[in-house]
Amino acid sequence: MSIGGKGSNSSEDTELMQICGSRIAPEVAQRSLRRLLLGPVSWKKLDLKMASRVLWGSLSLLRLLWCLLPQTGYVHPDEFFQSPEVMAEDILGIEAARPWEFQPGSSCRTVVFPLLTSGSAFWLLRLWEELGPWPIPVSGYVLLVAPRLLLTALSFALDVAVYHLAPLWRAERWNALVLLSGSYVTLVFYTRTFSNAIEGLLFAWLLVLVSSRVAWSPTPKKPAPWWQRWLLGSILAAGFFNRPTFLAFALTPIFLWGICGATDPAFKSLTKEALGLLPGSTLTASVFVAVDSWYFSTPSRSRALVLTPANFLHYNLDPQNLVRHGTHWRLTHLAVNGFLLFGMLHAQALQAGWQQLQACLQAFVQTGFRRVPDAQSLLSSPRSRLLLLYFLPLALLSAFSHQEARFLIPLLVPLVLLCSPQTRPVPYKGTLVLFNALGALFFGCLHQGGLVPGLEHLERVVHAPVLPSVPTHYTLLFTHTYMPPRHLLHISGLGSPVEVVDLGGTEDWVLCQALNNFTRQPACQVAGGQWLCRLFVVTPGTTRPAMEKCSFPLKSETLVFPHLTLEDPPALSSLLSGAWRDHLSLHILELGEKPDNMTENPPP
Repeated sequence: MSIGGKGSNSSEDTELMQICGSRIAPEVAQRSLRRLLLGPVSWKKLDLKMASRVLWGSLSLLRLLWCLLPQTGYVHPDEFFQSPEVMAEDILGIEAARPWEFQPGSSCRTVVFPLLTSGSAFWLLRLWEELGPWPIPVSGYVLLVAPRLLLTALSFALDVAVYHLAPLWRAERWNALVLLSGSYVTLVFYTRTFSNAIEGLLFAWLLVLVSSRVAWSPTPKKPAPWWQRWLLGSILAAGFFNRPTFLAFALTPIFLWGICGATDPAFKSLTKEALGLLPGSTLTASVFVAVDSWYFSTPSRSRALVLTPANFLHYNLDPQNLVRHGTHWRLTHLAVNGFLLFGMLHAQALQAGWQQLQACLQAFVQTGFRRVPDAQSLLSSPRSRLLLLYFLPLALLSAFSHQEARFLIPLLVPLVLLCSPQTRPVPYKGTLVLFNALGALFFGCLHQGGLVPGLEHLERVVHAPVLPSVPTHYTLLFTHTYMPPRHLLHISGLGSPVEVVDLGGTEDWVLCQALNNFTRQPACQVAGGQWLCRLFVVTPGTTRPAMEKCSFPLKSETLVFPHLTLEDPPALSSLLSGAWRDHLSLHILELGEKPDNMTENPPP
């Protein structure tokens, strides 16, 4: 009985297991099917993330290698004349053209950041020359690449900032990093010694400090630690001394940080938050004032305090001074420069801004304009706050009539966060790739692209005289080009036999008259014998025919390709002709002495 009973129970258990198995089997099968179906999707996501990481790494490597190559494009004279040109003279004793902003009587630029960037690079070169185990020949290439290499290294602070910011702003991290590293703004502008690049780095890390409080819910957070307030104040002061326009970028994040940290929206609470920034900003401003006062001191004004931001504002708030630099339509930033720098990303921001504006208007209509929504309700989502971080600085900068595209490069970080949401892939990928490739080619290679390689050629000429036993005087005359950075010639500043003349976009008769004067150079007539005088004219191919009017014999001609100047662009017919390469080159002409029987006055 007992055995039989056990057998009966076993059969019942087996039957129960079979019944349960018949119920469980479909569920297990369904789970397995789900895993089988979801597996490729998960692998696809993993592959896409891995592909994004590889793409970011490749673009980062391109950023570094293109800096070393180097880039030949010449974007704007401020790249050279607000940092390396000044520091090369101060630290290496190289002949340079000091701009008016760095003269003691008109000090409009702080010297702190030039000292920290170009100054540090040149100081290391000087230290290596004196103490290095093996010599590094300092040349124009080294003087060009050393400051750029330092800025390129600093540009990766943008990548670190976006890496930390993306999850806070609900952006897909690696998509945002690819958009950042693939933008030609990063490849070209952030790898050069622009004060705008420093402004962008400071703005990015200001966002890092405030985003933990600003990016999520609008409810008040716990008070920020003292060190964070000190850092925020320091960044505000440093950005203001670098470029006073930094306040246009900092206003929105600091305001949002204040209202999200205030215990109540009252003015007293916001004021308390603002006062917490004073210690750090005061200390940093004191350092900048002390360094600038020391640098710009003269025997007649050794104890005077120098406030470079005040001088900057005094100069730029004068409408007559802005006219000298060029005035623009008030909507140039919105309608032109945004597209020029960011392409389809700017278009996506405009579309998102228009949708947000429609939603706000609809909210007003639904309430019948009886109750105005407060700021926190209108800015409740990270997307709306990113739009404010992008468009409000753009609007504030548009209040000034002088509007250059590079003024907007700090907006790249909030823009890539806005255009890489976690909920959908980045659109217009092919268009973005083509746009950034063309932008990098134009600004990194073509635009005034022959001037830097041309200076490298002239450096070899002046450092390798034809007759070493005969003293030689060189006259280098530049016309219809950007200002040539003289420090790239690597000429000693003491008794240099090289004279660099920048005629700008002068007329043909002025050029011929200047050539007549330089061929009778007093330096070529010295006690003890004749000097060998060599005269070079550097001009784009589009203005090359003007030289024929001056009737000077041509000794040699060197072409540097490519070189495109928008001030004197080539005609379409010339680009379609067989001489298109000549029109897209920079011409370096060595001229002989004009015969005595030739007329002194050039033909009209």
